[in-house]
Amino acid sequence: MSFELFVALRYLRTRRKGLFTVITTAIGVAGVATGVAALICVLSVMNGFQADIQRKIIGAQAHVNVYGDLDAKQLAKLKDALAKRPEVAASAPFSVGQAIVTYHGRTLGVVLKGIDPKQSFSVNALGQSLSAGDWKKISAEKMKPKDGFGPPCVLGEELAKSLGVWIGEEVVFISPQEVGTSFGLVPRMKKFRVAGLLRTGYYEYDSATAYAGMGDVSDFLGVKSGASGMEVRLKDLRDADDVARALQRELGFEYSVRSFHQLNRTLFAALKLEKYVMFLIVTLITMVAAFNIGSNLILLGTEKLRDIGLLMAMGASPKSIRRIFLWEGLLIGGFGVAAGTVLGLVLCWVIWRYPIVELPADIYYLSRVPVEVELSDLAAIVGSGLILSLIATLYPAAKAAKANPVEAIHYG
Repeated sequence: MSFELFVALRYLRTRRKGLFTVITTAIGVAGVATGVAALICVLSVMNGFQADIQRKIIGAQAHVNVYGDLDAKQLAKLKDALAKRPEVAASAPFSVGQAIVTYHGRTLGVVLKGIDPKQSFSVNALGQSLSAGDWKKISAEKMKPKDGFGPPCVLGEELAKSLGVWIGEEVVFISPQEVGTSFGLVPRMKKFRVAGLLRTGYYEYDSATAYAGMGDVSDFLGVKSGASGMEVRLKDLRDADDVARALQRELGFEYSVRSFHQLNRTLFAALKLEKYVMFLIVTLITMVAAFNIGSNLILLGTEKLRDIGLLMAMGASPKSIRRIFLWEGLLIGGFGVAAGTVLGLVLCWVIWRYPIVELPADIYYLSRVPVEVELSDLAAIVGSGLILSLIATLYPAAKAAKANPVEAIHYG
């Protein structure tokens, strides 16, 4: 143990003159602990909501999407190329396009996606997201009308509520692409029968997405090649952006490759900015507590002025005196950071374990506040707490180091 650390610890253990300095020290520790605990709770809750949104997005989307008109030969070639990459776990073709859906005078714009259920369920969680009906009637092949009904489709639950449609009823899809007839150019129109309702938990998808067999969708949208692209699931979600860039270089500009991050860039950027701003705002609590530590050390320097003079007379350099006060501030701040970390983790466990805050499930699709603690956030919070404590100590340490030994002993 160094001489400076020994003296700093001794100053903390000894009783000071008067109750005021003791109270200010306790307030400094409590303030830092409160700020650190608040940061841990706030960021952990934000991480929980962000992770929940990401899970819902991945439940409806693949990790990576490859877009391009693919015939049977190109589709097989692309599937073989994806299978050779070690990061790829599964892939599935799809057809997608914009359409308008109408039912009894109600009209909404939707994204109509054609899938092969047997393959698509290996790259997303749509198979477990059905709230009513079933996927069994949907096939990758083009289906012939049966009993006067159109081919089956699955609508997002919120979309079905907006239209007022239920399972077994027919809706009409209208494509913006035109088709020539004896009466001139008219929009493509096709009837689909609702076979199921989908609830992914992500409102933007549930309110504007419809699914049907890939053959029926390709025929309706006029995708002559048969597929609009390929969905890819990776073994590690964190590799999505790197794999997307690598695939784009490998496949060339004939294809467009996008990761789920890139497809939802605005959302994730907003969440990241919100987290950063909340970190800065809540850090102000720790900053105020750090200033209190600085004022406490100024009082300590005044109280221990005689001791400082004696130490200098015995050979202690101004640099050693400065280090004593720096250690003092770091110890007080360190105690506060340690206590705040424990308190924050305990509060996160309590919020996760008990329904202290109940959320309306029909709005958030959650009944409890999600909590997810990240080690990187903990490191940033602990580091910021210690740095602020150290900054607040610089002035008292510099002031104590400039003390005149003779005057300190005489007037201290």
